[in-house]
Amino acid sequence: MYKIDSKKAEEFICHEEILDTLEFAARHRNDLALTRSILEKARACKGLTHREAAVLLECDDPALTEEIYRLAREIKRKLYGNRIVMFAPLYLSNYCVNSCTYCPYHVKNKSIARKKLTQDDIRREVIALQDMGHKRLAVEAGEDPLHNPIDYILESIRTIYSIRHRNGAIRRVNVNIAATTVENYRKLHDAGIGTYILFQETYHKESYEKLHPKGPKSDYSYHTEAMDRAMEGGIDDVGIGVLFGLNTYKYDLVGLLMHAEHLEAAFGVGPHTVSVPRICSADDISAGDFKDAVPDEAFQKIVAVIRISVPYTGMIVSTRESQRSREKVLELGISQISGGSRTSVGGYAEAEKENSAQFDISDHRTLDEVVEWLLKLGYIPSFCTACYREGRTGDRFMSLVKTGQIANCCTPNALMTLQEYLEDYASPETRSIGTEMIRRQMENIPNPAIRRRAIENLARIKEGKRDFRF
Repeated sequence: MYKIDSKKAEEFICHEEILDTLEFAARHRNDLALTRSILEKARACKGLTHREAAVLLECDDPALTEEIYRLAREIKRKLYGNRIVMFAPLYLSNYCVNSCTYCPYHVKNKSIARKKLTQDDIRREVIALQDMGHKRLAVEAGEDPLHNPIDYILESIRTIYSIRHRNGAIRRVNVNIAATTVENYRKLHDAGIGTYILFQETYHKESYEKLHPKGPKSDYSYHTEAMDRAMEGGIDDVGIGVLFGLNTYKYDLVGLLMHAEHLEAAFGVGPHTVSVPRICSADDISAGDFKDAVPDEAFQKIVAVIRISVPYTGMIVSTRESQRSREKVLELGISQISGGSRTSVGGYAEAEKENSAQFDISDHRTLDEVVEWLLKLGYIPSFCTACYREGRTGDRFMSLVKTGQIANCCTPNALMTLQEYLEDYASPETRSIGTEMIRRQMENIPNPAIRRRAIENLARIKEGKRDFRF
């Protein structure tokens, strides 16, 4: 019998169950009654099982596909409004002992420039990011016990949080590093990180082992069970994802949702975020070498089905995707995007002289250009980190989301952090568009007391005071 409460990777990510699910979905791809019943269930915003999601993904009826997209848009608007959270990656080191066949950091790559930031380097990078307007970072590093031990990561986090430059401050540091021990996750928790992020890459065990021939990451079970250890270590906000294109996307989407179901069953709270990167070329890696690369139309459906299936989970898309691609998936479910990103080590403070990037980015716009673009599309670019700083994480955050109460925090906080950005960093055109957006959105806050408090805080921000939150 299929189990989702086990902490053994091959039980909660059950290969036979995934194959049965895919076979069931293929048989019912034209079952209009079943598909419509699944969509009707999803309208309640309670989520779907991995098997129900697979049926939606398999459906190829144009009218029903449009219903799936329409429902994804409705759920996105209902739960997230028009807010889009902004962040940037910060690469600390590209030293790595793994042999991942899809990543240029692999140990055999002799053409890439190996770099590791010193704490002074990190200060320069963070100041450059603060000067853009960023408040939230995702720290990245290759897996190398000698060059990138946990103590180096912890010291780097302390450095990042300590830097105050003009009105700049990094208020949330998310961490995307290799699977580690419960003890090390406790250390990350005690360091005050936001979300711990780790991509599974693929849930297909045989493919995973071929893609990771050597190095500590080659241990499928240890990697797949990392989120269990992270939660045992006190980190209640975890972010999962796969690298679409390494394996068939239908298999990996089912595995992804089974992982979310397992975390919910085992710990009472599912993933805080789901990331949906697609395979990209970089240095000695060519995306064209991967036969399971995901086309745009399929990618959009992946995003829509995930949004319907795990409605209360944030969804992230990076600058791997082009402006056009990001615009398509924003309305279908994405709630967080990066802007002005550099995927190289030390790429913010100065122009790169040697290639040290993990992947080639497709969206090269500055943060201000991305903010202006979002505003013109009708979104509120949000730099908010209030939930993390107020302790609204894990099941506490989810309970507020599921009751709808989180909207009383999110909209005013988003507007206040947007006001901070407009005052301190925005170009004149972005400031003009953003000011009008704030004016309109303030009128739509239904609670008079919250609206009055937000107006007072906006005025104080204009006076040079900072860091107000609900």
